[in-house]
Amino acid sequence: MAAEPEIFELSNGRITAKIANWGATITSLLVPDAQGDLADVVLGFDTLEPYLKGMAPYFGCIVGRVANRIKNGKFGLNGVEYSLPINNGPNSLHGGLKGFDKVVWDVVERKDGEYPSITFQYDSKDGEEGYPGDVTIRAMYSLPEATTLRLDMEAIPVNKATPISLAQHTYWNLAGHNSGSILDHSIQIWGKHITPVDENTIPTGEIMPVQDTPFDFTTERKIGDRINDVPGGYDHNYVLDLGEEKDGLKHAAKLKDTSSSRTLDLWTDAPGMQFYTANYVDGITGKGGAVYGKHAGVCLETQGFPDAINQPNFPSVVVQPGAKYKHTMLFEFSA
Repeated sequence: MAAEPEIFELSNGRITAKIANWGATITSLLVPDAQGDLADVVLGFDTLEPYLKGMAPYFGCIVGRVANRIKNGKFGLNGVEYSLPINNGPNSLHGGLKGFDKVVWDVVERKDGEYPSITFQYDSKDGEEGYPGDVTIRAMYSLPEATTLRLDMEAIPVNKATPISLAQHTYWNLAGHNSGSILDHSIQIWGKHITPVDENTIPTGEIMPVQDTPFDFTTERKIGDRINDVPGGYDHNYVLDLGEEKDGLKHAAKLKDTSSSRTLDLWTDAPGMQFYTANYVDGITGKGGAVYGKHAGVCLETQGFPDAINQPNFPSVVVQPGAKYKHTMLFEFSA
């Protein structure tokens, strides 16, 4: 019997996360400011019903089997052509019509105490959403330090090579989920290149320097400073190529809300990060009746590069049977 959708809680006395087995989704995350005042810094819903009804634009979930866009929903692998569901213009986005965000995961381990954690597992079948081979996916959320959330994702193809690229799609607002636009947040991104895109948001294959463009966040600046120079807003993959490592993870981004001084430092071992400013969020009623409009949150989705399966000069996202895909994200909060 498949488990029922439900919400679990992880707390260490400083931060409290609510995480659903539906899509391994973070539905709430309470984080203190400098005064110790808590705010819920992720967009989402109070109950699971809106998630189950498909009303969330990927709020808080893990997306897969392949995050981001695959051109025309097609790719070839080992001499076989695969066709995926088209769900984003002419492309296949975030695993298709029923990706990993729209299924119930099993809870395979829970730990309480000072360093609480919860581990979810999902078994994806051969042919699911058009992808080849069975894959076992695990995602462990843990609180390894007072104000740190960690996510360890891994996936093992059982019997066929397959593309795998998972992403955590939380929409952040460090002033609080109900506090309006994130355009006054500042951000620094440890990437000096992006993968520019065509009119269908598919990478052209080019690796473009951000210097002297509105995409340059190599030093901290407000998200809204030059967003009007980017048609539609930011929805771009950054190449995380600026060094600074810790425990095998690269510094990806530092996001800061000046009003509360809450800061998020994101570390990862993924090659890229989608920087997305909620350009398509349009009047969604979320937690506590808050209405989320355009730019109500910002996504920092560490990932393999978009459409990498069709782009030979991008890092490969193909995983061989028995090999292990691994992807870690460390969310360090301070104020």
